[in-house]
Amino acid sequence: MKITFYQRRPQMAHFSVERLFADVRRSLPDGIDATVAISRFASRGFIRRVCNIIEATFRQGDVNHITGDVHYLALLLRKKRTLLTILDLVSVHRLRGLRRAVFIFFWYWLPIKRAEVVSVISEYTKKDLLQLIKVDSRKVRVVHCCVSDKFQPISREFNASKPVILQIGTGRNKNLERVAEALKEIPCHLRIVGKLDDGQTEVLRQSGVDYSVISNVSDEELVEEYRRCAMLVYVSMFEGFGLPIVEAQATGRPVVTSTVCSMPEVGGDAACLVNPFDVSSIRGGILKVIENSAYRDELVRRGLGNVERFRPEKIAQKYVDIYTNILAQGDREVNCEDA
Repeated sequence: MKITFYQRRPQMAHFSVERLFADVRRSLPDGIDATVAISRFASRGFIRRVCNIIEATFRQGDVNHITGDVHYLALLLRKKRTLLTILDLVSVHRLRGLRRAVFIFFWYWLPIKRAEVVSVISEYTKKDLLQLIKVDSRKVRVVHCCVSDKFQPISREFNASKPVILQIGTGRNKNLERVAEALKEIPCHLRIVGKLDDGQTEVLRQSGVDYSVISNVSDEELVEEYRRCAMLVYVSMFEGFGLPIVEAQATGRPVVTSTVCSMPEVGGDAACLVNPFDVSSIRGGILKVIENSAYRDELVRRGLGNVERFRPEKIAQKYVDIYTNILAQGDREVNCEDA
């Protein structure tokens, strides 16, 4: 079985999708030939996207798996042999009016029509998709993200007097400003992975929080950030999945995350859930983890168990089941036509 994984042309500091499916491919069973087809051009502008669509038609496998932010590649691929993975619908929620309608049509509705199966990375994303776009629910399958085997538990004494709190991401949805406000007068060091804008820098200055920033990290550097921290605070306002939750749990770190979107689904009963829109709720969750050692240890214990749901071999097998079904369905239709 030959599977072509279609991927966007990577942009600076945006490699999470590529890392995810690299782990999936490494965990595929023998007998599957996986090929990666990276779009020649960045997904910007009409002409570049048309060129990517045309090129994609010459790189098809037995099954075509579109990953990441290049849904439009489905337009000229063989419909009965195409799996489209949708990560989230965050851009849909940000747009309004005609721009929103046009975006939904070309980025979601039409590519979905041109795919045999659609996979989403959480039950929340499936619900969001079905509410916003008219899709046959039987066509949509949930396959969670996997956590890399690079993230392994490592013990570290918790420094309750001044813990290192890790914040992954600085995008608008990552809620850094409220985290900074919640940390006022809490002795800690906030370690931020991402690039700050001027507004975020000013908020951090006004909060008086001790912090440092790192960006453009390698996989190895990211693993080290989890190992060096005492806890992860990931109180995002919107996520299709929330992979840092599982990465921190796999490393043996307690997690404070949000009650909204996919994050309760991903964190399970192994994360401290807070209201991401309420600074006092965020602050209360952080203090509970810092001050209550029994609660903190229980989060770590449960987190290590929760991670087992997201091991690469389990996620890879779910994709293999979809590939097999796509091929079987295609073969049945060919046989019916021959008859």
